[in-house]
Amino acid sequence: MEDRIIKTEYSDVMQKSYIDYAMSVIVARALPDVRDGLKPVQRRVLYDMHELGIRSDRPYRKSARIVGDTMGKYHPHGDSSIYDALVVMTQEFKKGLPLVDGHGNFGNIEGDGAAAMRYTEARLQKITEEAFLADLDKDVVDFIPNFDETEKEPSVLPVKVPNLLINGSEGIAVGMATNIPPHNLGEVIDATKAYMKDNNISTRELMRYMKGPDFPTGGIVINKDELLDIYETGAGKIKIRGKVDIEKAKGGKTNVVISEIPFTMIGMGITKFLQDVAALAETKKTMDIVDITNQSSKEGIRIVIELRRDADVQNFINMLYKKTRLEDTFGVNMLAISHGRPETLGLKAIIKECVDFQFQIATRKYNNLLAKELEKKEIQEGLIKACNVIDLVIEILRGSKDRAMAKACLVEGKTDGIKFKSNASKAMASQLLFTEKQANAILEMRLYKLIGLELQALIKDHEDTMANIFKYEDILDRRDSMAQVIMNELDEFKKKYGRERRTVIENGEAAVFEERKVEEMDVYFLMDRFGYCRTVDVATYERNKETADAENKYVFLCKNTGRVCIFTSDGQMHTVKVMDIPFGKFRDKGIPIDNISNYSTERDTIVYVTSQTFLNLYRVIFVTKTSMIKVVSGGEFDVMKRTVAATKLAEDDEVVSVVALTDQRNIVLQSREGYFLRFPIEDIPEKKKAAIGVRGMKMGAKDSIEAVYYTKNAVEQSIEYKGKNVELNKLKLGTRDTKGVKIRV
Repeated sequence: MEDRIIKTEYSDVMQKSYIDYAMSVIVARALPDVRDGLKPVQRRVLYDMHELGIRSDRPYRKSARIVGDTMGKYHPHGDSSIYDALVVMTQEFKKGLPLVDGHGNFGNIEGDGAAAMRYTEARLQKITEEAFLADLDKDVVDFIPNFDETEKEPSVLPVKVPNLLINGSEGIAVGMATNIPPHNLGEVIDATKAYMKDNNISTRELMRYMKGPDFPTGGIVINKDELLDIYETGAGKIKIRGKVDIEKAKGGKTNVVISEIPFTMIGMGITKFLQDVAALAETKKTMDIVDITNQSSKEGIRIVIELRRDADVQNFINMLYKKTRLEDTFGVNMLAISHGRPETLGLKAIIKECVDFQFQIATRKYNNLLAKELEKKEIQEGLIKACNVIDLVIEILRGSKDRAMAKACLVEGKTDGIKFKSNASKAMASQLLFTEKQANAILEMRLYKLIGLELQALIKDHEDTMANIFKYEDILDRRDSMAQVIMNELDEFKKKYGRERRTVIENGEAAVFEERKVEEMDVYFLMDRFGYCRTVDVATYERNKETADAENKYVFLCKNTGRVCIFTSDGQMHTVKVMDIPFGKFRDKGIPIDNISNYSTERDTIVYVTSQTFLNLYRVIFVTKTSMIKVVSGGEFDVMKRTVAATKLAEDDEVVSVVALTDQRNIVLQSREGYFLRFPIEDIPEKKKAAIGVRGMKMGAKDSIEAVYYTKNAVEQSIEYKGKNVELNKLKLGTRDTKGVKIRV
């Protein structure tokens, strides 16, 4: 037993295991092969459909059948990953060249998902059959065992076009990711042909043919001058904009119509764009918007933004580019599997790999075809020779006792045991010397082959075979001939499946817009006990002061250009721009404060809300559940971040009270067990916001601070505690860090 135990370093085992796992994810799942531009799951789906005979000229088959068959034979992973791959290969808005013809709901550009696989159907596209799967029967690629070694699958598909560039790819592996944009099929073919004619061509010269990405969604690439560096290195950022048209509307108004979107907005990006545009109007960033409608349909994208009559249209469009994803970046990282390992490749390197692969599969294809033609030639020459001496052949067949004797005579010239009509026939028979394949063909030849027309057809077939042999040998012997064959095929694909470029490439000017200058003014912030907040002008508040104070938990004056600070029980301070808070009529409902801040009602509760300007003028006192207490300068909260730590808390502690100190003189701490302690605020030390503080009141192990009150000199203040009136000013004035007095009820 001891001999079977291998002692090794634990870290070495973990390192090796992780590296093996990472490489498995990188090579076998997440990244495409540079030769066919496909990930393993895509390759397996296409090959399975090919094997099932789901071709473009045959009926659609249920997607569930395709997914199940692929999972059972080739891809032993979740069915959702297989179906997702199938869905993406059908979507014209994601792929420049869809490889699967889908029937049913396969999702849309606005982010709606595909229907369940039991409802949808699919079959191969015609180009997939012609350019991806056509020569699998000609031994052009290696076949490898599947996961359980019960089937064979191609290690790579014999793709005849640079699919990695045409359809692009995206995937996240372990420690690396790929993001390759799609390109125009015709332009990629032209660039490939240019490389085949001159292997020393530069990337700049290649880009005369392939100008840049061609996204299915169209749009405008605005950093043309940066594309050369991106395609030389294989990495960089492409800036893309949606296409915007201007239309005249009724009443002298103007419609801004978005007819093409950036490729990065596919999916929920359109909904987010509409929300962002609406937010610009709600937060008063622009007063130009009258209405927004999404009129998109199967015919294409059409988002209409109606502007008021005197709007600065170009300034508004520039604002959309700056403030929304109508202008976005596509991060290029052309990472693919090359020679079994991941590698970042430039444009020329990708085309070189694809061309080298074309020559490899062409060499294997024409070697296979040549071997078949040579075999046909051998048999045809045997049959022609046999027809020339058909009488002798018949004499051999009639004089032989069995097939073996006749075959031995035809192949080796053995005449023993065969009855001939004459010695001359016997002598001629001993000199025939057919090959074994020729002899088998002669023995299996039917008599109708002796008809004159059949003999002529045989001779014509032999001539065709010799022509094919000459052709195939020329292709194999001369690289120029093979290159011409490959380029002819590329021209055919371009002619049949090429389309016009959709994406415009230019050097666009940077979007510059002038923000509407906000006139600074005083407003009142109102927030009710449910967390709905809004702002109103001073006159509106003054008219409704009593109602506003009664209905709202927080009411204070602030500047419309300032910020509101929200202190929460978890010790955080969240800030909100006053401009982001709806400004309107007194009876407007407002907006939940958690919708415009990082504060979450699920995690914590609001302890105190005030304006940042107000905080800067005073000090702030913090009290926690465990009676930790401190005073902090309000200037420490003059920050621009949306969320900062307002105080440090011990484990399982939380903030109970936060108050800005104005004219308060004493603090009263009330515990859950009914202890009250009143002491001067001046006894509380001033600390930094990162400090925990000092103990304010001694309490029992299970006791905690329940409420905090503040008193002023010469101002009577009382509260009701469990049905008993407690006058806070008459409580005995104690010192900090004592137990206080218990109120008996």
